[in-house]
Amino acid sequence: MSQRDAFEAAPAQHLEPEPDGEAERRLQLRGSQLGFVAHEMRNPLSTALWSAELLAKLTPEDRGGARGEKLAGMCLRSLNRLRHLVEDHFLSERLAVGGLAVRLDPVPLLELVEAVAARSPGAPPEVRVAADLAAWADRGLLERAVDGILSAVTREGATAKVEGASGDGTSSLRFSGAPVPGEALEEPHKGSPSDPTGRALALVMSKRAVAAMGGRLALDQGALLLELPSRDLPAEIDRQEGH
Repeated sequence: MSQRDAFEAAPAQHLEPEPDGEAERRLQLRGSQLGFVAHEMRNPLSTALWSAELLAKLTPEDRGGARGEKLAGMCLRSLNRLRHLVEDHFLSERLAVGGLAVRLDPVPLLELVEAVAARSPGAPPEVRVAADLAAWADRGLLERAVDGILSAVTREGATAKVEGASGDGTSSLRFSGAPVPGEALEEPHKGSPSDPTGRALALVMSKRAVAAMGGRLALDQGALLLELPSRDLPAEIDRQEGH
């Protein structure tokens, strides 16, 4: 049986009764997590509304001047921060409840990392990944995961380094750059550090995305290690890549 067949044929897990008080603890944790998300969304939303209101009050001449440009920039940055928060939260929640179909195919990792990096802000990462290294993954989901990981290791202008490896039936990518704190992969809650770029939920989303594809995302000495089941590239992909 192939890895894909095994994945699709896996039996449903038997749910054991929860220990006393577990449901209440989960609800409390859930409330704390949602409180964090609401707080993260409120700040950029307030800034965007305030900037838009001031823009509306400016004369047409002032709107096209330096003050108008400054307010428009503030509004756009806040809305982009909000967009990142909403997208990461929405995907993370869908993954948490199993509400997203996952299609597994062989994905060439070098091409994927380069494609995601080309769309990401900041300096291009230093990539050391073999052209024939591939993983058994959902292409779109893996792109979102890699995007979230790159956002974490490029904080404050740090340059990301991406190294690929294979072994024991897995293909891995190691992302280093800005140090990743030990609690970075934990669910955020009230009191968790805020993120001015809107990517406070990026690593939680990435961790869930990787797990949904049968892999894992873990800390590795201040870096992030992504592991997925390995898969040889089909001959037609080899030819397209010039191998």
